[in-house]
Amino acid sequence: METNKLIRFTNPETLPPTFGYSHVVEVRNARTIYISGQVALDKSGQLVGAGDMSAQTRQVFENIRLALEAVGLFFKDVVKLTFFMTDISQMKFVREIRDQYINTQNPPASSAVEVRKLIREDLLIEIEAVAVAALDPQ
Repeated sequence: METNKLIRFTNPETLPPTFGYSHVVEVRNARTIYISGQVALDKSGQLVGAGDMSAQTRQVFENIRLALEAVGLFFKDVVKLTFFMTDISQMKFVREIRDQYINTQNPPASSAVEVRKLIREDLLIEIEAVAVAALDPQ
């Protein structure tokens, strides 16, 4: 369990063991940032990694990184990730990329959902994120 002024990650002993996520993330006295589901499109709107889950996942995490930077935050500030995948059996590859971005010692709470398709047929994964930051001084 990590404790700081804003975020506490907890995995109660009464719940099953986790594999790359935290069961509970508590946030106190912070502003919340919601990042819309990101897909594997680059700045110009072009698909990155046609048919390649790892390449698409990397582009998605890069898009999330850029969204976080736009509000002065980093992956350490992410408290929740939601994965939408057209083939959940590819989760191993997604985790390998995810672990290059998140704090694996205190990973965000997460959900993974297999979906029939995303907004475009060539997209394999979409990830949305929730991050927290200190309240702005007023």
